[in-house]
Amino acid sequence: MAKAEKKVTTKKTKTAAKPAAKVATVTKKPIAPAFTAKTAKEITATFKDSVGLTAKVAAALAAENVNILAGTGYSASDFRRKAVFTLIVDDLAKAEKALERIGADDIQDSSVIMVEMANKVGALKKISKLIADSGINIYYFYSTTSSGKTATCVLKTADDKKTIKVLREA
Repeated sequence: MAKAEKKVTTKKTKTAAKPAAKVATVTKKPIAPAFTAKTAKEITATFKDSVGLTAKVAAALAAENVNILAGTGYSASDFRRKAVFTLIVDDLAKAEKALERIGADDIQDSSVIMVEMANKVGALKKISKLIADSGINIYYFYSTTSSGKTATCVLKTADDKKTIKVLREA
């Protein structure tokens, strides 16, 4: 037996206009920057190198209730005759006095940039590329992180003012 074929026809009918659909308004929250940049003052002190110098510097600052926010220390000569400490502290004047009292040969301060960024792969690449693409030379940087979610990077550039502007506009 052969199956009967069904013929399907469609009718065109006039329909009343449908009310306009409600359009949802999407409010985008501003995306938090991947980093923040601010200026800071860095103090650099030079000493005759000796065993226990780091402990002596740390003790002198602690005695004055000066908090070290970031820093480096190293022996600056092949013969290890001089040691250099570069620190960002919460009280520059107290730190200078404390370092003078323990025999710093030379103390200088300078402006630097502190950048707080996510503690993840590529964070330093992003900020250093922004700076390089703006034609600014980075003289030096140092950074630290731990198991936390953020890292701190200290930068000295050829134009710190322009660098801050570039980073804040990114």
